[in-house]
Amino acid sequence: MSASRVARPKAAKTKVIEQVAATPRGAVRHEDGRLRCAWCGTDPVYIRYHDTEWGVPVHDDRHLFEMLCLEGAQAGLSWITILRKRENYRRAFDRFDAKKMARYTPAKAQALLADPGIVRNRLKVQGFILNARAYLEIRASQGSFDRYLWQFAPAAKRRRRPRFLGEFPVSTPESDAMSKDLKRRGFKFVGTTICYAFMQAVGLVDDHQQRCWRAAS
Repeated sequence: MSASRVARPKAAKTKVIEQVAATPRGAVRHEDGRLRCAWCGTDPVYIRYHDTEWGVPVHDDRHLFEMLCLEGAQAGLSWITILRKRENYRRAFDRFDAKKMARYTPAKAQALLADPGIVRNRLKVQGFILNARAYLEIRASQGSFDRYLWQFAPAAKRRRRPRFLGEFPVSTPESDAMSKDLKRRGFKFVGTTICYAFMQAVGLVDDHQQRCWRAAS
């Protein structure tokens, strides 16, 4: 996810975000009595994602690749939109089997653009295919995608957890470095904001807010 997206979204939403920034939002208590990060909302899909996935360290290559692609698919959209379509993406893209994706033909790409279960954006679909090829090159040269990505994790020294939504960083020197290197290797939709959201999602950083029950787990 993408608490960082809450802090600095697209220009069309600037006014709303300024209001959020002006009104601090700390962890929110839900009906089950648990305090959760303010971005989580009440959608069961979001709550399950927050409670079981966001910020949990991931070391499986295929899952890391999937999440990097999906974070890129979110560009200009909300993360909940992508979460609701995640199973459709897995079906459409052969469960993110990069070897199969790297061989997709123009006809296959055109068929994906007709699939109502995913975001039908030509650049994003093509980006997934290019990302698969770049991913395979990294695995061949680095041994694993996991080893490659985790070199960008910040130093172990623990920083202060954000208390309010406005305190979430949008990017960091580490996400800048990740973005620059991924772009150099041919990845698409990997700007530094997307990379930081990805780092939050797969546990390279743990940004659960102060008082959130996951911050104490």
